[in-house]
Amino acid sequence: MSHPPSLPLAGLRVVALEQAVSAPFCSRQLADMGADVVKIERPDGGDLARGYDSALGGVSAYFAWLNRGKRSVVLDLKQPADHAACVRLLARADVFVHNLAPGAVERLGFGYEELAANNPGLIWCGISGYGPDGPYRDKKAYDLLIQAESGVIGVTGEPDAPAKVGVSVADIASGHYGYSSILAALLHRARTGRGERIDISMLECLTEWMMPPLYIWLGQGRVTARAGVRHNMIVPYGAYPCADGAVLLAVQNSREWTRFCANVLNRPDLAADDRFSTNERRLAHRATLEAVIEAVLGELTQAEVLARLDAAGIANAALNEVPAVAAHPQLQARGRWTEILTEGGAWPALLPPHNLAGVAPHMGRVPALGEHTAEVLAELAGEG
Repeated sequence: MSHPPSLPLAGLRVVALEQAVSAPFCSRQLADMGADVVKIERPDGGDLARGYDSALGGVSAYFAWLNRGKRSVVLDLKQPADHAACVRLLARADVFVHNLAPGAVERLGFGYEELAANNPGLIWCGISGYGPDGPYRDKKAYDLLIQAESGVIGVTGEPDAPAKVGVSVADIASGHYGYSSILAALLHRARTGRGERIDISMLECLTEWMMPPLYIWLGQGRVTARAGVRHNMIVPYGAYPCADGAVLLAVQNSREWTRFCANVLNRPDLAADDRFSTNERRLAHRATLEAVIEAVLGELTQAEVLARLDAAGIANAALNEVPAVAAHPQLQARGRWTEILTEGGAWPALLPPHNLAGVAPHMGRVPALGEHTAEVLAELAGEG
């Protein structure tokens, strides 16, 4: 399978032994940039994400999002002939991506040392919940569970009601770190000729994102409070009610704070109040300050508040639900929507946010289960 040679990763072969979200998100980005991604699926239904839903004419929303532009090959790796075919694929691959449980690929004979012995330029990337060693090595890991273990749920939600993030942030983070690590390894291989082993831990990805609250704890012994649709470390920052709805606003520095008090609240005296003179003091007196803000904004319409915020140069945003995002005027104006083909027909798809000037991403078809098995096996036979 060939992609336009203008794509940065054209000519790169990726073998993906993957399912669900984390590894598929990693390899889909490689496919978007032109890599030939051969997705190995089990014969008994393939990638489990195929069964998550049937939103797109019978095709799973998750699967369509994560697997466009790939080639689906069904192999039963317990059968000698299929196992041998996968060995030949890996011997010719530039990149191997997987998110099987630690130890599973080694039992198949696909560990880094075994594969690199025959393919020293191979970039081997494994994504797991907790990494290939340590006491949690064999613990099952899914997005919700990693959000909990990493503390993300602990800092998300209302003060008396913790909540998970509404999208799969642990999977997405680990997929992104896998993708960026593979790109770095490709640059390193171009200089040295050597491949690389990459181990991505979902827990480590999300704890990296947790560093500000972790530093607050390490530096001050203080746990940041859950603040709902407000910031747990910056005040004022978040959703505030007005007479006919709510607005989101963000004050980031002393200049903005002074303008917010004078031009939005019509309370310039607040900027001179010692209780509110720095962000740390505003955070310490949060309840008092936010009661004042709510009292003022509660007398104004949403349109009036937004007009004041814009005039004062204070950042603000709409609190959009999913239908509004699907029709977002900024996405429309920038031409971010395109179309992908699936078994269930053609469906809208967002262009990936790589935005390389002059490089149109590959928005390939979402493959049916095993659609490319014969094609890929024929290629292998032709390669000898």
